[in-house]
Amino acid sequence: MKMINDRTKDLKQGAIRAMFDKAAKMEGVISMGIGEPDMATPQPVCEAAARAMMEGKTHYTPNAGIPELRKAIAELSTVKDVGYDPQTEIIITNGGMGALSLVMSVIIDPGDEILIQDPQWLNYVQQVEYYGAKAVRVPTDAEHGFEMQPEVIESLLTPKTKALMINTPNNPTGCVTSPETLAAIADLAKKHDFLVITDEVYNTLLFEGTSSKSIAELPDMKERTVVVNSFSKFMAMCGWRIGYAAGPAAIVDKMTKCQENFNACANAVGQWAAVYALEHPELAEELRLIFEKRRERLLELIDGIDGMTCVRPNGAFYAFVDISSFGLDDKEFCNRLLEEKRVVCIPGSAFGDCGKGYIRIAYTNSLENIEEAMKRISEFCSELR
Repeated sequence: MKMINDRTKDLKQGAIRAMFDKAAKMEGVISMGIGEPDMATPQPVCEAAARAMMEGKTHYTPNAGIPELRKAIAELSTVKDVGYDPQTEIIITNGGMGALSLVMSVIIDPGDEILIQDPQWLNYVQQVEYYGAKAVRVPTDAEHGFEMQPEVIESLLTPKTKALMINTPNNPTGCVTSPETLAAIADLAKKHDFLVITDEVYNTLLFEGTSSKSIAELPDMKERTVVVNSFSKFMAMCGWRIGYAAGPAAIVDKMTKCQENFNACANAVGQWAAVYALEHPELAEELRLIFEKRRERLLELIDGIDGMTCVRPNGAFYAFVDISSFGLDDKEFCNRLLEEKRVVCIPGSAFGDCGKGYIRIAYTNSLENIEEAMKRISEFCSELR
């Protein structure tokens, strides 16, 4: 009897988790690899969750999420200017990944093509392929700040193109897509009639005065855009698993019906905590300022290592560093760095072919640990030279 279906037989462990499994067997390791804030969820958010528990708000919620949170997203989140109807155009999900998975389950027909940036967060490709579509990579490069170029996108469009995925600020590069590029992508979406899925989970983590606008805000784009976001990054709530999607009512309706059958609803107490989080953006700003200080110091330390170069990231909490001058491919570089210096970084090729020769360094660690990790990396690079 065949036990495993064809959709799951090719699923593999991601390169990030593989690095952490290897590091878990070692002592004295400093992680510069994980895309998760190292600080605890702000205490007031935890207290809001505790109040919800004490008030008995521990039951199943509506499949689309509690009305209070959907209303708060419509009125207080970064997409408030789009004008979403909280009753029909917003769904609360099990993290941003849950939102992405539901979108894919609703829109994809076998044989569809979904355009995805390269380099890009590695789970996108596996989700697309799991649901029977083809992931088409849109190459980017350091010369253009790892920003997708509209003419390259257009060259890859075919009659099978169902959607383009945007992630800005970007994981792994920290690139923030410019307003001009967003406008050009919007024009392509309208001209060629495809959907845009925009993953905006890092859109409160912006630096040096950079602003980030959702493509859904542009003229005639609300009806052809699905916005995905979560509370994991901007409020250090990764383990709470609260995300959301906002988009056309027809898509959200089908996502809600899928969620009913997959997992009923998102964490009830976490939803009430998320309402409080949206009502107190100053808590997110406190976290952003911490990452801003870490970013500045990390970039200074990278600049001090001969042979390392880095396109200055203006968002998220990653630096995408060119290590090609050291004579090792990125996988060997990261494995040897872990084995010899006990520092975890992620090989750029884990995010796509355009990431070859790069490593992703996450500044989701204390300044003290960043200093020590970069000291070890500097020693490692000196020994290679």
